[in-house]
Amino acid sequence: MKIITLEQVSKRYRLSQLGSKSIREELARLFNRNGKSDKEEFFALRDVNIEIEQGEAVGFIGPNGSGKSTILKLLARIIYPTYGKITVRGSVASLIEVGAGFHPELTGRENVFLYGSIMGMRQADVRAKFDRIVEFAEIERFIDTPVKRYSSGMYVRLGFAVAAHINPHVLLVDEVLAVGDATFQHKCQLRIEELRRGGMTIIFVSHDMTAVERLCNRIFFLQQGQVQAEGPPREVIARYYQAIGISWEDGGGQDACDPMRVAQAERSRSQEELQ
Repeated sequence: MKIITLEQVSKRYRLSQLGSKSIREELARLFNRNGKSDKEEFFALRDVNIEIEQGEAVGFIGPNGSGKSTILKLLARIIYPTYGKITVRGSVASLIEVGAGFHPELTGRENVFLYGSIMGMRQADVRAKFDRIVEFAEIERFIDTPVKRYSSGMYVRLGFAVAAHINPHVLLVDEVLAVGDATFQHKCQLRIEELRRGGMTIIFVSHDMTAVERLCNRIFFLQQGQVQAEGPPREVIARYYQAIGISWEDGGGQDACDPMRVAQAERSRSQEELQ
């Protein structure tokens, strides 16, 4: 059964020059003497068609600015498409930004119950999973501390623990996991694999190609807001690396998976395109 469908989805933003110092200057900048706006249009996504089956683990890869996070925000209903239609059948939990969904003045305990309520869970159900959530997040000593005092790593640990234990139909995971240390990242990957085996649909965005290849059974390669390739992880990763100038050869792809090398290649390719 298709749990997610994107039909001809486009997301347009309006960009304008920065530097206005007053409301009067801002209004004058927005409309010239002919009454026309001087804003420029930018499409973060353009005419994207995607179908995802229930229980799939799907990855989105591509250079910065390619539209990966935009897709996650659309699926999480943080933003809405300019054109096209998005259908998501079931509940969605997201871990897109550090601390997203948490109230800074509330304690970790209170935020766990708040997030559960937002996801439609009964208090008794949250209470039954509470100890497992806290244990996974490894913040037992700080669970009754306001989360505004948490480090970014503590935010991530608690955020992922809650999202991964409330059993949504779809779990959205962005590069935010990179904030955690290596041990916690490995723990999260094991949890994602467990959820996938249990039939949960996983949408994963990362520059860590090793993690993408390990966790996902299908990958979409995005570039300039459009789908360039879609299919098995290794094939699509190879296509991506070809696009950014990294070679991928049988038995030699491990070094290419290094996120730092990928980021460096992306920057080099972007600079070449600007010249």
